[in-house]
Amino acid sequence: MVEEVSYEKLWRLLRKNDMKKTDLYWKVGISTNAIARMGKGQDVRLNILVKICKYFNCTFDDIVEIIKE
Repeated sequence: MVEEVSYEKLWRLLRKNDMKKTDLYWKVGISTNAIARMGKGQDVRLNILVKICKYFNCTFDDIVEIIKE
């Protein structure tokens, strides 16, 4: 079984808060490389997801989804 990571929930959260992906760099303090990896649906380090969750006061389930194919 192949599993894929989806950050669509994060992108919706950004739109809801009138933010762009580049705002994550400035406001959350994560690298542009991490943002690019998420944009491609690739894995990122756990500490990056923790920073995002702390900023938005949310949980992992609010920003990422594991899709089983």
